[in-house]
Amino acid sequence: MSTPVPYTVLVVDDETALRRVLERHLAREGYRVLSAGTAESAYELLTMQDADAMLLDIHLPTMSGLALYLTIIHRWPRLEGRIAIMTGDAEAAEIRTWLEHHSCPVLRKPFNLREVSDWLTATLRWRDRETGNA
Repeated sequence: MSTPVPYTVLVVDDETALRRVLERHLAREGYRVLSAGTAESAYELLTMQDADAMLLDIHLPTMSGLALYLTIIHRWPRLEGRIAIMTGDAEAAEIRTWLEHHSCPVLRKPFNLREVSDWLTATLRWRDRETGNA
């Protein structure tokens, strides 16, 4: 009997401390975790390794998380619906406007780790139903 391959989650946040907390939590939950502190490194990781879901901070050093989101779903459309935006600015006008045009989940900072786990469970269960792996 083979061991099931764990789901892979990519965490993209320039805040090292938050990224590390998410990495440890998700690993304890049984996920394989990839992480990046910049949009460029996240994109590069995705060119080399598949991810099943992604946690994406809006405020990144050289490219906004919103621009990275659009780039990723254009190149890897299967990730649409499997990327959660993390932000403390969800009520900012430009973010509200962006979210009106792009339906994606928002994890409002500060969030608790249970919210992250619940979102991943629901998202990956949905993916399994679509692919017939449920």
